Amino acid sequence: MAFVLKTFGRLQLVDEEGNAVAFPEKGLLLLAYLFTTDQGSADRTTLARFLWGEADREVALSTLRKVISRIKARQIDLGVNILSSQGNVLTLDRGALSSDMLLADKEEEVEPFSRLRQLVTLMNQPFLEPVHSQSRQFQYWLAERENYHNELLANTLRTASQLAPSRKDAELLRKAAVILFRTEPKDPETLQLLIKILKAEGEVELLRSYFEQRRSATSRGSSARTGSDDGDTKYLRPPSASSKAKLEASLPLEPEDIRISIPRLVLLPPKNQSARPQAGFLAASLVEDITIGFCVFNSLEVIAPYSAVQIGHQVETQKAFFERHCVNYILDTRISNMGDEVTLFAQLIFFDQNQIVWAERFSLDRMDLARDRRVVARQIALSVSSEIERHEALREDLNPVAYHRYLVGRRHLARLTLPNLRRVRKEMKAALSVSPDFAPALSSMARTYSKEWLLTARGDIDLLQLAETFAKQVTEMRSDFADGYRELGVAKLLQGAFDESAEAMEVAESLAPHYADVIADYADTLVHCSLPAMALRKIERAIELNPLGPDTYFWTAAGANYALGEFEASLDYIGQMADPHLADRLSAANWAMLGHQDKARIFVRRFREGNPDFDVDKWLSAVPSKEQWHKDLYREGLKKAGF
Repeated sequence: MAFVLKTFGRLQLVDEEGNAVAFPEKGLLLLAYLFTTDQGSADRTTLARFLWGEADREVALSTLRKVISRIKARQIDLGVNILSSQGNVLTLDRGALSSDMLLADKEEEVEPFSRLRQLVTLMNQPFLEPVHSQSRQFQYWLAERENYHNELLANTLRTASQLAPSRKDAELLRKAAVILFRTEPKDPETLQLLIKILKAEGEVELLRSYFEQRRSATSRGSSARTGSDDGDTKYLRPPSASSKAKLEASLPLEPEDIRISIPRLVLLPPKNQSARPQAGFLAASLVEDITIGFCVFNSLEVIAPYSAVQIGHQVETQKAFFERHCVNYILDTRISNMGDEVTLFAQLIFFDQNQIVWAERFSLDRMDLARDRRVVARQIALSVSSEIERHEALREDLNPVAYHRYLVGRRHLARLTLPNLRRVRKEMKAALSVSPDFAPALSSMARTYSKEWLLTARGDIDLLQLAETFAKQVTEMRSDFADGYRELGVAKLLQGAFDESAEAMEVAESLAPHYADVIADYADTLVHCSLPAMALRKIERAIELNPLGPDTYFWTAAGANYALGEFEASLDYIGQMADPHLADRLSAANWAMLGHQDKARIFVRRFREGNPDFDVDKWLSAVPSKEQWHKDLYREGLKKAGF
């Protein structure tokens, strides 16, 4: 029986029918290594060092003897003699075993496209994927093999690209080029070969010139301005080397913490929520084309596609990856059905603030989309690059220390507690002490006061007036800044100015139509305006844009459902909160309206532990609701619960 050693994908031994055959893993690794030696042989000391590194030599040799013994026993079971030993040397019988290993002596004269097809099939899978070894010798050998594979693919690709390809061969060239790019994303020769093969010179040059011209124009406009039209606003220039050194010496921050560097983008692989598998293949090709276009920009760094694909399937570790690799922007894509139509939904996320800055939906049903996908890719790339340019323009003149303190403070807004709000306020005050006109810090200050008013439930009008003052300061200074109008809308709402609140929120949404946080606060305004059905549509849109959003999203959705009489749905949304304690009042009211007094009392007791002086009527008189029926419904639930 003939056996084959598979090294691309899962390392395994298979029989002539392709079935996996049990074999010691270390034995398989030895076979792979021996395939790459000159004579298929190596001494025991070399093999022990390859498998276990510079560990205790005697222990490693003893372990190797046990592995060899297991291999020989398994060979007897299989009726083959793949590995033999003579004295201190182990030898692989290459006539008894074939492999998919890519070796120099196998490079006979093969037609280039046939060779390329074989390479694409193999290299579309990782080499020795499940094997883990801390041995330095193994790591050196693995890197050497992967470099050899890449060089072989590049040389074959260059040769094949000189020939006149059929349509099928042209697609093969494209696949090979993308695989090569995944492994060598920053190599200039690889990039040039890629652009040539994809015949993307026009698209690449268009994207490059568009993005660079936009940034250049913005830079000239920013450096030329020393103030606003009335001369009050000062534009901050980056610190000089000497002043930066003093700055870094005076703060407990690393230089990397305060540097505003070239933005980094990662394009995650598309998630296919459609019933059509072919839509996934088409969307994946689109994302590859978009990535290629971005890789030519000098003013934008793109995470290599291979890493993007890996992290795209590891949702639980994505945030840590983005933070560790200083990712600023994420292009998230997903395929879904809109009725009978299959669409690709793309959204650009500013990771530092978990903010959606752009979103669009594209139809994948067009028959000519496969032919025109590069045109669609160009459209997406242009839209995304212009949004990044616009967004970065807001940060170009920032004082780096102020920006750092602002980002530190923003992290505490994800979980609304009074201690967190005070931490936010402390960081924002520090940012404003360095840069008094920093609009994002001013709007965040406004937010801390309005949220404190909600959490304390004491009806303290001074908190809302402070929130309104900060918000107005932002809107007067920056008429294009959505967050300013958003915070003004919140402050007005909590003071019972429903029409003014809705007007401010409408302006905010028009300035940032895909900004999930703005839409969520607009939804909250609509709840208090006693328009729960409209509010629910808004908040569901916000959750779609930001599915891992803060607790306030789910709290708002719960409030809208309560007003609609959907008490179980309201409890479901509260259950999705990271800290459902925040909504204990609403939970109690829901359970009471469902007739579960025992459960309602649990939440009443828990809420009173932190708020012993809570009075329903006093609180309802302070909480804004435009229609009386809305207040009556809330009062009914709270009273039934035992408040």
